[in-house]
Amino acid sequence: MERLDGNTPIPDHLAGAIVALGNFDGFHAGHQAVAGRAIDRARAENRPAVIATFDPHPMRHFRSDTPPFRLTTLDQRQRLFAQAGADAMLVFAFDGDLASLPARAFAEHRLVERLRIGGVVTGADFTFGKGRDGDVDVLAALGREMGFGAQTVAPVDDGAGTISSSRIRDFLTAGEPREAAALLTRPFAVQAVVEHGAQLGRKLGYPTANMRLGAYLRPRYGIYAVRGRLPDGRALNGVANLGIRPTIAGQAEELLEPYFFDFSGDLYGQKIEVELIDFLRPEAKFDDLDALKVQMAKDCDTARAALKEG
Repeated sequence: MERLDGNTPIPDHLAGAIVALGNFDGFHAGHQAVAGRAIDRARAENRPAVIATFDPHPMRHFRSDTPPFRLTTLDQRQRLFAQAGADAMLVFAFDGDLASLPARAFAEHRLVERLRIGGVVTGADFTFGKGRDGDVDVLAALGREMGFGAQTVAPVDDGAGTISSSRIRDFLTAGEPREAAALLTRPFAVQAVVEHGAQLGRKLGYPTANMRLGAYLRPRYGIYAVRGRLPDGRALNGVANLGIRPTIAGQAEELLEPYFFDFSGDLYGQKIEVELIDFLRPEAKFDDLDALKVQMAKDCDTARAALKEG
């Protein structure tokens, strides 16, 4: 699947595409409905299908002091967009230049001149342009004027409310990954390169893979049943600590540290993905390492049971 730069002209073979346009952080069920409508329309009209996203997230541009909140990296989104059936992912770099473009200029210079779109599909709450001077009605009017069709997709409701990235973040920070997964249609997953650590887990008999959280949202600190995905395609069940390990003196950095059952091998330097399946318990401070080791054995048993549930 191709990854395109939204600041450069689109290749000829993707001109005339139907473009799904939005932030799509998380690519949850609501986002998938927008993308699905664009892909279905593209196939019906024999056109390419492109999903366009923004990076960094506009909130990061306007409020740089916002705590980490991302649900997916660009690499994860590219894989998810490909699985949905898109021909390419297009990334608009959200910077001062893009933020200063009025809605009309964005449609004319980015969508028409550079992307040469055949049509665009957005969610019903989509806004764009300097000061958010454009919405779906403005986009439709500009499309009629400039020669592209604009469609909107209604929000997806799961019976408890509109599916949104905000609800997903709330579930994750509350320690409810299964509820978040229901809206995402898959478990929330952290993808990062495994780094060297103090190797304390190895000394305790539970070697872990140390992963920095980077720009990801911080789910509730605690112990999770997890499933790892290795670069070679293997899936591994395990248990992980997410947080700062309060028992370990001097450990203040937030890390995700999975221990994979029945696995032996060197993961250092490899980019792996770890799905949070179930929250088992909050982080706790133990009197000594022996007490911690006893609890780790219990956590492994609890995680194995949770993972059998799916």
